[in-house]
Amino acid sequence: MDLNYYPYPSRRTVMVGKRGAVATSQPQAALAGMEMLLAGGNAADAALAIAIALTVLEPTSNGIGSDAFALIWDGKLHGLNASGPSPSQLPPSAFEGMQEVPARGWLPVTVPGTPAGWRAVSERFGKLPFERLFEPAIRYAEEGFAVSPVTARGWGRSAETFLKMSGPEHRAFNEVFFPGGRGPRAGEVWRSPGHAATLREIASSHAESFYRGALAQKTAEFAAATGGWLAQADLAAYEPEWVEPISAQYGGLELHEIPPNGQGIAALMALKILGGFDMARAAHDPVEYLHLQVEAMKLAFADVQAEVTDPRHMRVGSADLLDETYLSGRRRLIGDTARAAEAGIPKGGTVYLCAADGELMVSFIQSNYMGFGAGVLVPGTGIALQNRGAGFVLEPGHPNRYAPAKRPFHTIIPGFLTRGGKPLGPFGVMGGHMQPQGHLQVVLGLEDMGLNPQAVLDAPRWQWVKGKQVLLEPSVPQHVVQGLIDRGHQVVIQPEAGLFGRGQIILRQGETLVAGSEPRADGQALAW
Repeated sequence: MDLNYYPYPSRRTVMVGKRGAVATSQPQAALAGMEMLLAGGNAADAALAIAIALTVLEPTSNGIGSDAFALIWDGKLHGLNASGPSPSQLPPSAFEGMQEVPARGWLPVTVPGTPAGWRAVSERFGKLPFERLFEPAIRYAEEGFAVSPVTARGWGRSAETFLKMSGPEHRAFNEVFFPGGRGPRAGEVWRSPGHAATLREIASSHAESFYRGALAQKTAEFAAATGGWLAQADLAAYEPEWVEPISAQYGGLELHEIPPNGQGIAALMALKILGGFDMARAAHDPVEYLHLQVEAMKLAFADVQAEVTDPRHMRVGSADLLDETYLSGRRRLIGDTARAAEAGIPKGGTVYLCAADGELMVSFIQSNYMGFGAGVLVPGTGIALQNRGAGFVLEPGHPNRYAPAKRPFHTIIPGFLTRGGKPLGPFGVMGGHMQPQGHLQVVLGLEDMGLNPQAVLDAPRWQWVKGKQVLLEPSVPQHVVQGLIDRGHQVVIQPEAGLFGRGQIILRQGETLVAGSEPRADGQALAW
């Protein structure tokens, strides 16, 4: 990759270093990670400090009540699924008369997996004491921090949605995040002492309090008092799961993803479909090149939406969805014109981060979903709960239909790249169902275009939405836009950068770590 080639106008260059690198959507969180590296910690410590700090710095996308996933390289690639199941006592009859699981309130709340995920990564890979990883986040929560511009914009847009919700389960949430009836503006200082106290307790108890102690009791009591179903038994029973990553090859690159219940398999399926075309030839015709990508992604999404859920409830396995013969048949459905393929995937709210040092490389993602999540906060704790249960469907017979003690379909996916079995590094593109589409576009940009980590994040993006509708960034050339329209795509030029994901990436080039951070976010890559 050429570290001096920047064909797109972000005005950012890659960060380079030899000893370590971090990248995430908040500069102050990146500093938290670098603080751990400078203190003698490794990439796992840095990644966790970033993740914990992000629950304070970017509550619009994640929180203590989030789920998380990770891919970690230490000579071998390990996968962590820290997503939680639905409450064991929430009956399907609670959704009677509904067409879909509601997005807010207690019904979509599932068991938060993130604190247990932090502990699992620290115990297996970390060097520093667990408590040390919380210090930057606690400092930000107690002393306050200046809210960054992109986060402030999202916070302000959310106010109208959440301030309308006046039930007892929403009162503490609105008091914490919208004091005075609005969110903080860019540059204003926001504090959350309850958040700080909870992080201290999670740190000192190694997350035991969250699942089996005082914090678990507070959460369960608040749920019982305000119509919720999350019980102490649900929290006490929870453990994250180490899983075997799944992968697909494209050219000389191997893309690795977490297996279902996540949607990472969609990126793998689309890459394998595209691998049967002469993409090197297609790359000389930008209309054909983009058309093939969109059509392959549609086909992958159609299958993923029909089949992916908690793997204990799937009708087919990952191997079936990635089967070469099956995907060859799917490939033959792609012609010269756009075809419809409904998926109906909701938008999401997520933070992604990555970290690397001389031995470890970490790809980590956590999310409350749909921005702030359920709009439910346990009073006095700063624990904003996710609404991942909205990922279930209520369609009879569907593998992803709601059931008690079941993990829902998940949108958040960390990515990892290797070449010839050797690690290149972690990357991710957050943002609902943009995530596998972003992974696909990053891989193609690296392999087909030879772009460096910053340039590949700067490149104009597309997003398939539903049917034949495709969103394009305004920087996509007009002749490409017209060419897609001529092929039957329903093109919408969308100036809202946040709809096209927010990526971070660290790749190894020889002895050097090369890091890039998304120009569509407030983010920062740092290396030393």
